[in-house]
Amino acid sequence: MSVRVTESIAVAAPAAVVYGLIADYRGGHPSILPPEYFQDLVVEKGGVGAGTVIRFTMIAYGKRTQARATVEEPEPGRVLVEVDQTTGATTHFIVEPLSADRARVTFDTHYPIRGAFGFLERLMVPGYLRKVYRAELAQLARRAMEEAAAR
Repeated sequence: MSVRVTESIAVAAPAAVVYGLIADYRGGHPSILPPEYFQDLVVEKGGVGAGTVIRFTMIAYGKRTQARATVEEPEPGRVLVEVDQTTGATTHFIVEPLSADRARVTFDTHYPIRGAFGFLERLMVPGYLRKVYRAELAQLARRAMEEAAAR
């Protein structure tokens, strides 16, 4: 059993700019992470797209949790996937062009529910992740517009 959480936003920037920010774990991706939810992003291997391995701290309900994830690119330039090595959660970052200077970005997470706390996770995870993703997508939209304007 798993919980699925999806959030989307239209961004006033070309899809390539948006995807570039998400896929660049050394510069772009850290700049879109809201510090109230994510800290200490470290690139262990790679740094851009497929093959990247990262670790970071996630803050939820006042608790700090260490995570380690691998990055895949089933559709380079369009779909990037982070797989959490501890929980098995998979997050798809999907970037779809709407026009030459607009893109739709979707974060789609499948979070496995298991164990004694499964009932609580099923209740709490969706609301928490939606809040995190809304903040992250807003930050991504700002960064992508700045990046596009600088080109």
